[in-house]
Amino acid sequence: MDTEQSAVGVFLLAENRLFLDVFARLLGRRDDIHVVGGAAVSASFVLQVVAANPDVILCDSLTSTLSTEDPLGELRRSLPNARILLFGMDSDPEKFLIAVHHGVSGYVLKDASAAEIGNAIRAVAQGDAVCPPALCRSLFDHVASSGAWQPGIQVRKNLGLTRREQQLVQLVSEGLTNKEIASRLYLSEQTVKNHVRRMLRKAGATDRLEAVERWRAQGFWT
Repeated sequence: MDTEQSAVGVFLLAENRLFLDVFARLLGRRDDIHVVGGAAVSASFVLQVVAANPDVILCDSLTSTLSTEDPLGELRRSLPNARILLFGMDSDPEKFLIAVHHGVSGYVLKDASAAEIGNAIRAVAQGDAVCPPALCRSLFDHVASSGAWQPGIQVRKNLGLTRREQQLVQLVSEGLTNKEIASRLYLSEQTVKNHVRRMLRKAGATDRLEAVERWRAQGFWT
């Protein structure tokens, strides 16, 4: 197997050049990680990262700017598939939540070992999120206090409904008859009947009431 080809490509962002060199050597000892570049945050750092095209951007130098700026915004737009991992961080719920809002995939505390950071790199590269156990509670509390959750496009898509069927969910839940739905959407009653029949089948329901309950349980609601 080609080790370098299968390794996770990592770009290091850190203010201290000596730290960059030392950490690059530490990470280089792992067969599953390949350091593709390193830089300090500057006017040109985005161009350097984009040119390296890493799988993971490992960064310790944004704590002072995340609360007032979005230094990661252009990186996310230019490299949408790259994961951002912050390390050397404080166990501060506010800083952690700010980082999450800025789109990071991992947040590693300052007392983490090189081995733990290496494991975090592999985890975020595989699509997982890395969150310190001590800060998980703050994330749950933040989500719980942010208001009622509304399903997004992906939730609705996962239910297997077409756009027209998604439109009909609300009308069916309101108790409208096929004739009333047809009148509102300027469709034939038979067309609505066919849509509803398919919707019930996809929901695994025998009647409209059961279908509405199943849609609600699966996360679809507007």
